[in-house]
Amino acid sequence: MFRTLGLVLATLAFLVAAGGAFAHFKLNQNVRIFHIVHTDEGLDLYLRTPMAYLVAGLVGPENAGGLPSPAPYTRNRLENGTPMHLVDADALRSDAGGLGQLAADTIRIATESGLLEAQVIALRAYPIGQEPGFATRSEAEAALTPGPAFPTAARETYVGDTVVDIHLRLTSVGPVKSYLLSMSSDPGLPGQEDTANLILDYSGEETRTYRANGLLDASVEVSGSAIVAAWTFVIEGIRHILEGLDHVLFVFCMIIGAATLGGLIGRVTGFTIGHTVTLILGFFGFAPQGAWFIPAVETAIALSIILVAVDAVLRAGSHGEARDRYGIPITAALGLLHGFGFSFMLHNILQIDAPNVWQSLLAFNVGVEIGQLLIVAAVWPIVLMLRKRPAPTWRIASGSVAAVASIVACVWVFERVGLLLG
Repeated sequence: MFRTLGLVLATLAFLVAAGGAFAHFKLNQNVRIFHIVHTDEGLDLYLRTPMAYLVAGLVGPENAGGLPSPAPYTRNRLENGTPMHLVDADALRSDAGGLGQLAADTIRIATESGLLEAQVIALRAYPIGQEPGFATRSEAEAALTPGPAFPTAARETYVGDTVVDIHLRLTSVGPVKSYLLSMSSDPGLPGQEDTANLILDYSGEETRTYRANGLLDASVEVSGSAIVAAWTFVIEGIRHILEGLDHVLFVFCMIIGAATLGGLIGRVTGFTIGHTVTLILGFFGFAPQGAWFIPAVETAIALSIILVAVDAVLRAGSHGEARDRYGIPITAALGLLHGFGFSFMLHNILQIDAPNVWQSLLAFNVGVEIGQLLIVAAVWPIVLMLRKRPAPTWRIASGSVAAVASIVACVWVFERVGLLLG
């Protein structure tokens, strides 16, 4: 059973490593931010989205020269035999509303009285790095003040390096109390299932922050409930653990190295505490800012998997309680590394001055703890069953898991050291 599981994990690792290349559109940013303001007439929506989400699905078939027909507001050219898509700045400046309508046609906000129709009020597009702040309602409103749809001084820009800010107005027969938000588009971009969506809902003096992954083909319920809003971050914390192969391997190694369930839960909680500390520190900028730091942390995370795997095997014959007590400080210290690893991505999704930032951060880490405990609940009964069999059975099973985890982590170490030195 464990050998089969090891092969599956190794296959998953290969797929993760091999999934970085794709043609045509590059998705250099995969974060969308929705500021939704309640008014007496309905809702005002301020949306920041990568331009690729709006136009990638509208590319035409390739012609005889190997170039596809360009999507609206784009032009194409071949670079080393690969079609690349650039912003057609003139078309965008002359008819920005048309690009905004592409977004309006895909947004679905459903209330008790039915779908609300979206009207385009304003649109601005920016090369990544030149966009204004968009973390708060006031920043979103300021970003969409009158001006050129695309900076006049902007150089030639790839679509994948462009973000679009759009102000949409959705009218209703009266004030909207709650609604379902979804999107109907499928641009067909590699990695789009990992899209990070941040939804901030402003109703009177209350602000609720919601988090969702993917294209939003499944509706997000937006209401006045603080619990519902926080729960979306709990879900993302769970996803962070269950969908991160490095986290899953780390937890597996913690499980095979634990002697008792109580000791294992202590290790898991120690990891979560460490993870929480550095996730918050990194999120608020209390971490080195050099380009070397992220690949260094990612390399250390891979090394931490090897360390925990070796520790689990070497201590297999130690007295259980002593081994568990010794393991808690180790996993807490290693949790510090893993927290830094995700803090930078979370900072791109949830800005420091965003409303309810502490509630969101704590809810996310609650999800991290739940995600680990879910893995424990699934694997610990198997561990107990194998430990009741003759001793060689458990040594072979635990050794196989540790070996697979170490091999996968070694591959990551070589890859990440390459990025660090490059």
